[in-house]
Amino acid sequence: MLDGFVPWPPDLADRYRRAGYWKGISLGQLFADSVSRNPGKTAAVDATRRVSYAELADEAGRIASGLLDLGIRPRDRVVLHLPNVIEFLSTTVALFSIGAIPVMALPGHRRDEILHLARSSGAVAYVGPARFQGFDYRQLAREVRRDAPDLRHVVVVGEAEEFTPLSELARSDLRELAPVDASEVALLLLSGGTTGTPKLIPRTHDDYAYNIFECARVVAFDDSGVYLAANPVPHNAALGCPGALGALLVGGKAVLAANPSPDHVFPLIEREGVTLTTLVPALALLWAEAAQAMPVDMSGVTIQVGSSKFGPSAVARVSEGLKCRIANVYGIGEGLITHTRLDDPPEVVYSTEGRPICPDDEIRIVDEDGNDVPLGETGELLTRGPYTIRGYFAAPDHNRRSFTPDGFYRTGDLARMTKEGNIVIEGRLKDIIHHLGEKVSAEEVEGHVLTHPMVRDAAVVGIPDDELDERLCLYVVLTADADAAASPLTLRAIREHIRDRGLASYKLPDELIIVPDLPRTPVGKIDKKSLREGKLPQYQH
Repeated sequence: MLDGFVPWPPDLADRYRRAGYWKGISLGQLFADSVSRNPGKTAAVDATRRVSYAELADEAGRIASGLLDLGIRPRDRVVLHLPNVIEFLSTTVALFSIGAIPVMALPGHRRDEILHLARSSGAVAYVGPARFQGFDYRQLAREVRRDAPDLRHVVVVGEAEEFTPLSELARSDLRELAPVDASEVALLLLSGGTTGTPKLIPRTHDDYAYNIFECARVVAFDDSGVYLAANPVPHNAALGCPGALGALLVGGKAVLAANPSPDHVFPLIEREGVTLTTLVPALALLWAEAAQAMPVDMSGVTIQVGSSKFGPSAVARVSEGLKCRIANVYGIGEGLITHTRLDDPPEVVYSTEGRPICPDDEIRIVDEDGNDVPLGETGELLTRGPYTIRGYFAAPDHNRRSFTPDGFYRTGDLARMTKEGNIVIEGRLKDIIHHLGEKVSAEEVEGHVLTHPMVRDAAVVGIPDDELDERLCLYVVLTADADAAASPLTLRAIREHIRDRGLASYKLPDELIIVPDLPRTPVGKIDKKSLREGKLPQYQH
């Protein structure tokens, strides 16, 4: 087993195998099985090409051979730093097939993040593009290789200069590959925190395959499905929930969008017959707004919305604006996924994040002392199960803080459970603002603000204040109509609106800052650290 990986206890591992959650088949073999069923069918589409299952398998097989020729071996870590291109899929499959472990870096990561990932994973290789969106990744690779002594190889998609071209690996002779143990680590995802450097999340072939297939089952995604990766495909949601990788394993089609803007993805949706995609709430609202001026037929599309709270008013605006089906999702790279079902009544989709996808997802909601709270009350969400990790990779100090002695993962999210078993996420444990002697959930205030017709996106942060403990500072992105309106949105109007909705007076914001957009982390979460530090330009108060 990989050093630094925390395995499930043997009794639980045996239980998960007996229950059929873990099938003992590696992700590379699952892809090969899908290829055998669909050789001539289109597997993937990106901005420049379209490949069949047989073509993708041939490319992946030759890259696998080329990686072996470089000296890449099972359990070696490889930083995979590619945007939404077919080479991401073929390289990922190649690494799975030889038992090497991709470290799923995001396209927006730069030198500091990639150096951290290379060092903390002990990566021996880096795979990136020559250039993407005006940035030269080869120079980044030079700087990282200089400071990461284990990094021996740099492979580049495009003009490689002194490095190894991926196209050269893709011309390698095919060879017979040794079988891969499905209980081994398959990939390292990145934690989605908004502060500090990301932690590495080790997902095994067994547990991630279950994650993929169960997510596909919940949304009825099968070999007739077409998945649109609108956000970066290395992110867990776009990769394996069921994501682009899920599309390949069930025999569907993966469509990799170069960017998530409506003018780019709307034609893709209609041309490729997209049936499923995954969005963060802000992007879903942007699409709904854009559809008023740029009509698109999304009647056959299901949108999974997650990453941050997607409240009732936002669900209604997106559902009405896009005429699509909405699934409300809570998911973490560490494992647990809760998901509304396609046959859930609207009130469940609008007001909850649904139920866990696995019968053996164990859920606890606890108070500050670690005691379980009564049903319906709010506390911190703890979980363990067959696809939730037992520890971050090579991070014993983090693990002591993040996991209970009996293996429950502390999500850091505040939640409550309804009597029907649905989870309602109420905010982040650390996103509580101390205001006027009271505790205020930033996410609760944001949910009320988002019901205002002039507001497209919102974020509340606490700013230290001698008189108020912390000042409630509200950042707002306006809708297109509101931005052009003669009467600007004011702090007084916002306070009156949310007070009329029944919000307590101590939860009303003290300051309104209207901005063109909110800063986001590479995984799409609002970067509240930047907001607290005032790093966003203001253009109206």
